Amino acid sequence: MEQTESKLNIFSFTGKMRILHLSWFAFFLSFFVWFNHAPLMGALREALSLSDAQVKAILILNVALTIPARIIVGMLVDHFGPRRMYSLLLFISSFLCFGFAFADSFERIALMRFLLGFVGAGFVIGIRMVSEWFPAKEVGLAEGIYGGWGNFGSAAAAMILPTLALIYGGDDGWRYAIATTGVLALIYSAVYFFSVSDTPKGSTYFKPKKSGGMEITSKGDFFLYLVMNIPMYAALAVLTWKLGPSNLKMLSPGVTLLIYFTLAGFYIFQTIRIYQINKHVFTSEVPEIDRYKFKQVAVLDLAYFVTFGSELAVVSMLPLFFMDTFKLSPVTAGLLASGFAFMNLVARPSGGLFSDKIGRKKTLLILLTGLAIGYFVLGSITSVWPIWLAVVATMACSFFVQSGEGAVFAMVPLVKRRLTGQIAGMAGAYGNVGAVTFLTVFSFVSNPQTFFIVIAVAAIAILAIVAFFMDEPKGHMAEVLPDGTVQMIEVE
Repeated sequence: MEQTESKLNIFSFTGKMRILHLSWFAFFLSFFVWFNHAPLMGALREALSLSDAQVKAILILNVALTIPARIIVGMLVDHFGPRRMYSLLLFISSFLCFGFAFADSFERIALMRFLLGFVGAGFVIGIRMVSEWFPAKEVGLAEGIYGGWGNFGSAAAAMILPTLALIYGGDDGWRYAIATTGVLALIYSAVYFFSVSDTPKGSTYFKPKKSGGMEITSKGDFFLYLVMNIPMYAALAVLTWKLGPSNLKMLSPGVTLLIYFTLAGFYIFQTIRIYQINKHVFTSEVPEIDRYKFKQVAVLDLAYFVTFGSELAVVSMLPLFFMDTFKLSPVTAGLLASGFAFMNLVARPSGGLFSDKIGRKKTLLILLTGLAIGYFVLGSITSVWPIWLAVVATMACSFFVQSGEGAVFAMVPLVKRRLTGQIAGMAGAYGNVGAVTFLTVFSFVSNPQTFFIVIAVAAIAILAIVAFFMDEPKGHMAEVLPDGTVQMIEVE
């Protein structure tokens, strides 16, 4: 890999830093679009006379499609490259955003919000792009900057869109504010396409040997892979049940049953495809050069489940939590709630930097511990708290949440280079599985405090899994070039 810079200079806009800045802004816009509804839910709720159950349904729908989208986009980016995939994703998402902005009924709003979950898949595209441009000793910090500054898009939406809606004015000000985010995504889809390349000059873009499923390298990993796919389908089944006739009644009994059978069919189809790709592990040994431990992927999936999954869930409900708990205006509540996502600017890069400097596993253990404590503290917030103290507690908790995300994706590119998009896609999808899980819990609990406690308990369980099963990456990983020669890639 061609490298000309010895250090990360965030003020540079040349070489690899130019790619990093262009990529994190693409991710920023994807999050700006994805969470453009959260700070405007008060206005949206009033305009369409939505019930509390319908509001919670929209929050869950927003993260549902991202589960399969991240898996699929992860596979596509490994084959077609991040330049084309990011541009295409932003282009498509802009029109979905327009559809949401001008929908005039709950059913249409719900459908467009579900489809807009597609834009959340943008994250995995940039993970592959950044891993192509930065060496192992810098990739944690670089991925942290990409993820953290990009994730700030949700905070920017909370800070900017309520005021922008007021500037537009009238009953439809919120619609024009949301549509504006779509315009920005549309413009930047062209900017990104004509401004980046997938790899530095002279570098090889490694592609998977087979498509349709992740390559694994042992019999045990094959069965673990099948098990780890189940929660992604289960999360979509839970969402279907939540929207079905026994709950929100958005889906008829026949449609609900059809979705269940479709999910089961897709799981069976995927299992067959995974076997077709990996059946050789049952008859012969995989060459040492191609091996990696799938348990590393599984542990990273679970860690992202509780880090990014909880962030998505909390960002979705926090503006309403502040508004209802402290009786604030939508603008004020949005600004205060933005503190949670605001920490992404420093927290996620910090997690990546700590991972680069003190070790991948140790960093993740420390940050998950802080995350659990932070959510226990948020679980004690009530209306008697001073508002400033609630905001400080929220931002302190978010530091550990987002630093944990940075630590997870500091390790993702070090598992197996040619599979980075798929590994990032699966871990990213688990983040959305976590979001669906936690938002489903939120829809059942009687108060937000219980919701925060549930996340804290989940974090403790996953902390134990990381402690017992994660291995620290060491040495080098090998990839075979198209001409058959071997390239050794540093992982520490």
